[in-house]
Amino acid sequence: MNLVLCSPIHILIPIPPFLSFTFLTFLLGLPTADLKSLMDFPNTLLFTSFLILAAAIDGAHAYAMVTGSVFCDQCKDGQRSLFDYPLSGVKVTMACANSYGQITMRREETTNWFGSYAMRFDDIPDLTGCYAQVSGSGEGSTRCGAAAGPAQSVRLMFRMFDMEMYAVDSLLSQPAQPMSFCPRSSTPVPSPPSPSTPTRPPSFQLPPVPPLPPAPPVPFLEASACSHEKWTAPEYKCHWKVVNPDMKVAVVFGPLAAEKYGTDMTVWEGLQGRGDPYRTLLREAITSLLNSYNSLLFPYHTLSVIQHMSLALMGSQQNVLLTALRFRRANSGSPNLTCKLTPCK
Repeated sequence: MNLVLCSPIHILIPIPPFLSFTFLTFLLGLPTADLKSLMDFPNTLLFTSFLILAAAIDGAHAYAMVTGSVFCDQCKDGQRSLFDYPLSGVKVTMACANSYGQITMRREETTNWFGSYAMRFDDIPDLTGCYAQVSGSGEGSTRCGAAAGPAQSVRLMFRMFDMEMYAVDSLLSQPAQPMSFCPRSSTPVPSPPSPSTPTRPPSFQLPPVPPLPPAPPVPFLEASACSHEKWTAPEYKCHWKVVNPDMKVAVVFGPLAAEKYGTDMTVWEGLQGRGDPYRTLLREAITSLLNSYNSLLFPYHTLSVIQHMSLALMGSQQNVLLTALRFRRANSGSPNLTCKLTPCK
């Protein structure tokens, strides 16, 4: 397709195939007739300026996000285990080096109440060769700040439009000595052969012990999923153990939630939200968080709830609705996954 400019000297300007009338009609939402009238000479410069301005505005919102978590390695085994727990208030430093080993960029962030952190970078910098490590103890690491675990590299998770998401494997902070309850790995050493001893008469055999009755079920190990109506009912208030109704949403879900919902909204207020996609997302995310603390077999574990919440807040409104729907399905349970909350005494 060519564009003829009417002037004392006729100029024939070739239009690239990707700027065909069909594509531009779809891009701008204009009828073909209106688009053809737009392409005459007085408006050509305006149209070109619009495309350049749109590209400039779109590029101005480019950013990258790095997320991760810090745990207390109580057994000093160098890996995540059942005995480890997230650390709050811990300083994490991310540094990037060039091919000569010189530090070109450095950023520091503090973990939130759940031991997670997020670093945002504008204009999508080059994060290859970057690594993160624990650099300072915090309020939750008084007994677990003797030594920092190894540094972890920054990994690209996905790239979409002008947004890049990076993740860092779990960082560890270790105590001076392993905790006494940690399992001790030992290699059995063969005992030396004992000298021959005289045979003894057979010892007296006790009668077999009858089998013990089955242990009562542990609520935390039972699969359970409860809706927000259950968690707001007065008879179930005693099951609020880790998170209490007066905690701030910003403290529970981190800086992205603080930016969206403010710093004064409580968890109890967040459970009342409805009618707005972002309030619905917050209500179902809080419900999933409560379910994850109440049942080890809930489909989402605690850190997964926080990470899905943060990703939804960084995405479009469609992502917000989809994430809220997934949380809602998990909280509603299934025929084999019901609510195991018992009324408080």
